[in-house]
Amino acid sequence: CGQMGAGIAEVCVKAGFRVMAREVERDFLDRGLARVRSSLERSRDRDKLTSQECDAALERLSGTLDVADLADCDLVIEAVVEDLTVKQRALAEVDTVLPAAAILATNTSSLTVTELAMSTSRSDRFVGLHFFNPVPVMCLVEVIRTLMVQDDIVDLVVDFCGRLDKEPILCRDNSGFIVNRLLVPYLLDAIRAYEEGIGTLEEIDIGMRLGCGHPMGPFTLLDFIGLDTCYFIANIMFDEYREKRFAPPPLLKQMVQAGRLGRKSGEGFFSYS
Repeated sequence: CGQMGAGIAEVCVKAGFRVMAREVERDFLDRGLARVRSSLERSRDRDKLTSQECDAALERLSGTLDVADLADCDLVIEAVVEDLTVKQRALAEVDTVLPAAAILATNTSSLTVTELAMSTSRSDRFVGLHFFNPVPVMCLVEVIRTLMVQDDIVDLVVDFCGRLDKEPILCRDNSGFIVNRLLVPYLLDAIRAYEEGIGTLEEIDIGMRLGCGHPMGPFTLLDFIGLDTCYFIANIMFDEYREKRFAPPPLLKQMVQAGRLGRKSGEGFFSYS
């Protein structure tokens, strides 16, 4: 029920699904549920939802600390930290309580779905569902199919994405899928360009916004995503492909080590204090 998990929960309850959000600590759960509630209430205040729709969506949302409470779920979407071991442990734990017909999905942005699927007993009912941040705003979901998953399971999750009013695209199971396979090298190259003195942070951002029509320049986007997240993803993709374009530049590593993580820490390439 962190930033991604809360966003996924929100779009699901808005679409009419009952949602059980599971967290590992009460404080995390309370904050996540409050984030969903606040977002739905803002939509109501902006006349994007009626009061009745907002109340009904909130009634469909509940939370738990006990993985056993997921036993009645038809679909579980894992949205924990982008760490292979942590994800494998979480998925294996959920797998033990779900009925045989349930579908498991991961929201990973860079890890291979096959490796995650093999930590469960249902690799034929396991897919990648990569939502984008912020989930209530971003329309895209990457649906990642493995060699093991059944065709009818893929069809079901594609239909599910449509019911969330999202645009699903099918992707092969390679690290980074479609979007990050193209986006991450671009962001890393922007850092290299800055290191080489090609332009200032502001000039590079303005150039990509006005010259290419991007809504954010690369450094504003890096700060928004989180420099630690970008660093982790780049390392995962470099391990997979062993190509220089996926290697994180020294400056990115140093900023993460210094705790300058972007908006979340108040300081990244730009200051947000």
